Amino acid sequence: MELTSASGPVNIVGMSVIEEKRGLLQADLRSLGRTLVAYSGGVDSAYLAWAAHEALGSDMVAIIADSPSLARTQLADAIAFAREQAIPLEVVATSELDRPEYVRNDAQRCFFCKDELFTLMEELRVARGFDAIAYGVNLDDQGDFRPGQKAASTHHVVAPLLEAGLAKEEIRALARSAGLRIWDKPASACLSSRIEYGRPVTREALAVVEKGEDALRALGFRQFRVRHHGEIVRIEIAREELERALDPAMAAEFTRIFKGLGFKFVTLDLEGFRSGSMNALLPAEDLFRQTG
Repeated sequence: MELTSASGPVNIVGMSVIEEKRGLLQADLRSLGRTLVAYSGGVDSAYLAWAAHEALGSDMVAIIADSPSLARTQLADAIAFAREQAIPLEVVATSELDRPEYVRNDAQRCFFCKDELFTLMEELRVARGFDAIAYGVNLDDQGDFRPGQKAASTHHVVAPLLEAGLAKEEIRALARSAGLRIWDKPASACLSSRIEYGRPVTREALAVVEKGEDALRALGFRQFRVRHHGEIVRIEIAREELERALDPAMAAEFTRIFKGLGFKFVTLDLEGFRSGSMNALLPAEDLFRQTG
């Protein structure tokens, strides 16, 4: 079976194997009891929320954090998807920007973001008599630098997609077979991940990144990142869209937009879009340092 996703052609061999994993996922979810699902609207968390609702019905609630680091377009789409699928959803406010250790934006920023979310969700779990908290980490995430997984472990948050052995392409395949419109939704990390390590995360910087990405989306680009390096903006565009981005007229439009947002220098990254590119700037000791 072949799918076409946001990241290009997806080759899925042996749909029966994926269906077996789906069965494992459903069994795992049913065993959890009443469950809160950390939800962002991305493919993984959206499929997990849908699957949990299928397995548990009213014994699950999706929780999405309304934070300055979540783009308004992403929040609106996540809420819309939950409504379309009748998934119980609550929007909660998180306060990671009140944490100095988060604002300083070092290599462990994601730990403190997830610690904030999971602390809040644990309070909700206890107050409302839920049994478990689940989040959407998958098999592929094990090969990347993700301090947020340490926070999940600290708070005993379960990972049903990972437990079922599901990789990203398999989750997209299952979402597509279920008729979920989010199956080929482009990956989108939080806005804070766009700001270079060591540069404080502020509401102003997040707003600039969000406006820049909204402008790129309005121009018709699908997979991209706006990387904030102070006076310099580094624009990443998916390789299959780079030719259009390199057109002189489009380059002039980029310059107009991003200088209008306050950047002095506007650059287009010729390597194209790649998830987690800021991590390539980190020294090895930061990648392996433990937090919490």
